[in-house]
Amino acid sequence: MRKRAEIEPIAELDPEEASRDRNFVTALARGLEVLRAFRVGNQPMGNQELAEITGLPKPTVSRLTYTLTRLGYLSYNERIGKYRLGSAVLTLGYSMLAGLTVREIARPMLQEIADYSGVSAALGDRDRLNVLYVECCRADTAVTLRLDVGSRIPIATSAIGRAFLAGLPENERGFLMEHIQRRSGADWPRIEDGIKQAVDEIEARGFCTSIGEWTTGVNAVGVPVRRPSGGLMAINCGGPSFIVHRERIEKDIGPRLVRIAQQIEASLVRR
Repeated sequence: MRKRAEIEPIAELDPEEASRDRNFVTALARGLEVLRAFRVGNQPMGNQELAEITGLPKPTVSRLTYTLTRLGYLSYNERIGKYRLGSAVLTLGYSMLAGLTVREIARPMLQEIADYSGVSAALGDRDRLNVLYVECCRADTAVTLRLDVGSRIPIATSAIGRAFLAGLPENERGFLMEHIQRRSGADWPRIEDGIKQAVDEIEARGFCTSIGEWTTGVNAVGVPVRRPSGGLMAINCGGPSFIVHRERIEKDIGPRLVRIAQQIEASLVRR
């Protein structure tokens, strides 16, 4: 059995690999997969929709949603026959966010650059092959995408995701890139080039960019943030290309974001 300190979050849930791990509780994993199917902004979903998203048999999903409802992790609307996340999930999420010192430190700095740039800035952590926003700040006048705390964006094509990948040791980055390749299909050569470019950019100037690569018309810059414990997170700043064009990102916002990451890291060391 692996030592507790060596246990790392998985990149993707591989049923075959999980079945070979005698310490892995498949029933628990399936229940959590049902909860993960609910994303920010999602409408309530029924068992059929959840089965399609998770790839689990509908009878299995039905038993899981029943159990999760009894435990308060799902709420059932009898009128429409669908589920939404319950208050017990909020309790878990709030406990996690409240314990993130880095979030408290980063918030005023992210708000400052959001106000300065006129778009949004965020702090994120890896969630499998995505980055999960744990803090998000925006200017009062910002024209931005509808992203907030809890939003997930792809690790492979977003600036914040590439910054995270670039900040990892080479062997850990290679492990994740193998999983990204499996999902990317014919897009892999383009995605791989973007990640490699991000690694070079981080090494050369401390930040990397995504110029319309995650979403057309959206430009962003990302910087890794290293925690004293050895953990890694990342921050970004981005929005519509007519507000944050490439030249502004490379000459102004990018260097500012690097300084913010350095300030966050220094504050974490002092805590």
